[in-house]
Amino acid sequence: MTTPGAMNCKSLVELVTEYLDGALPEPERARFEAHLAGCDGCTTYLDQIRTTIRVAGALSEEQIPPPAREALLDVYRRWAEETGRGLGG
Repeated sequence: MTTPGAMNCKSLVELVTEYLDGALPEPERARFEAHLAGCDGCTTYLDQIRTTIRVAGALSEEQIPPPAREALLDVYRRWAEETGRGLGG
Protein backbone atom coordinates (compact mmCIF):
# COMPACT_ATOMS: atom_id res chain seq x y z
CA MET A 1 0.00 0.00 0.00
CA THR A 2 1.33 3.44 -0.87
CA THR A 3 0.91 6.59 1.14
CA PRO A 4 -0.86 9.62 -0.33
CA GLY A 5 1.58 11.67 -2.41
CA ALA A 6 4.01 8.76 -2.65
CA MET A 7 5.75 8.17 -5.96
CA ASN A 8 5.27 4.90 -7.80
CA CYS A 9 7.86 3.04 -9.86
CA LYS A 10 6.48 4.22 -13.22
CA SER A 11 6.71 7.87 -12.15
CA LEU A 12 10.27 7.37 -10.92
CA VAL A 13 11.34 5.88 -14.25
CA GLU A 14 9.81 8.85 -16.09
CA LEU A 15 11.76 11.30 -13.89
CA VAL A 16 15.14 9.58 -13.69
CA THR A 17 16.80 11.83 -16.29
CA GLU A 18 15.70 15.02 -14.55
CA TYR A 19 16.84 13.56 -11.23
CA LEU A 20 20.30 12.73 -12.54
CA ASP A 21 20.54 16.17 -14.18
CA GLY A 22 19.64 17.86 -10.89
CA ALA A 23 16.58 19.40 -12.55
CA LEU A 24 13.81 18.08 -10.28
CA PRO A 25 12.17 20.67 -8.04
CA GLU A 26 12.86 19.97 -4.36
CA PRO A 27 9.41 18.53 -3.46
CA GLU A 28 9.59 16.10 -6.41
CA ARG A 29 13.21 15.22 -5.58
CA ALA A 30 12.18 14.41 -2.00
CA ARG A 31 9.39 12.12 -3.26
CA PHE A 32 11.83 10.49 -5.69
CA GLU A 33 14.39 9.82 -2.96
CA ALA A 34 11.72 8.60 -0.52
CA HIS A 35 10.61 6.06 -3.10
CA LEU A 36 14.21 4.94 -3.66
CA ALA A 37 14.66 4.42 0.07
CA GLY A 38 11.92 1.78 0.04
CA CYS A 39 12.23 0.21 -3.42
CA ASP A 40 15.15 -2.07 -4.19
CA GLY A 41 14.00 -2.46 -7.81
CA CYS A 42 14.12 1.28 -8.49
CA THR A 43 17.43 1.62 -6.66
CA THR A 44 18.86 -1.10 -8.93
CA TYR A 45 17.36 0.63 -11.98
CA LEU A 46 18.95 3.96 -11.02
CA ASP A 47 22.32 2.25 -10.52
CA GLN A 48 22.01 0.64 -13.97
CA ILE A 49 21.26 3.99 -15.59
CA ARG A 50 24.26 5.58 -13.87
CA THR A 51 26.47 2.72 -15.07
CA THR A 52 25.12 3.03 -18.61
CA ILE A 53 25.84 6.76 -18.65
CA ARG A 54 29.37 6.21 -17.33
CA VAL A 55 30.16 3.46 -19.84
CA ALA A 56 28.55 5.20 -22.81
CA GLY A 57 30.36 8.41 -21.95
CA ALA A 58 33.65 6.57 -22.24
CA LEU A 59 32.98 5.62 -25.87
CA SER A 60 34.19 7.75 -28.73
CA GLU A 61 32.23 7.92 -31.96
CA GLU A 62 35.07 6.10 -33.71
CA GLN A 63 34.70 3.11 -31.36
CA ILE A 64 31.08 2.49 -32.41
CA PRO A 65 30.84 0.30 -35.54
CA PRO A 66 28.93 2.08 -38.34
CA PRO A 67 25.99 -0.39 -38.32
CA ALA A 68 25.56 0.00 -34.55
CA ARG A 69 25.83 3.78 -34.85
CA GLU A 70 23.11 3.86 -37.52
CA ALA A 71 20.88 1.57 -35.43
CA LEU A 72 21.27 3.86 -32.42
CA LEU A 73 20.53 6.93 -34.51
CA ASP A 74 17.41 5.25 -35.93
CA VAL A 75 16.14 4.50 -32.41
CA TYR A 76 16.83 8.10 -31.38
CA ARG A 77 15.07 9.50 -34.45
CA ARG A 78 11.96 7.38 -33.81
CA TRP A 79 11.94 8.40 -30.14
CA ALA A 80 12.37 12.07 -31.03
CA GLU A 81 9.56 11.89 -33.58
CA GLU A 82 7.18 10.08 -31.19
CA THR A 83 7.85 12.34 -28.23
CA GLY A 84 8.72 15.65 -29.87
CA ARG A 85 11.77 15.76 -27.58
CA GLY A 86 14.58 15.67 -30.11
CA LEU A 87 17.61 17.92 -29.97
CA GLY A 88 15.84 20.59 -31.98
CA GLY A 89 12.62 20.46 -30.00
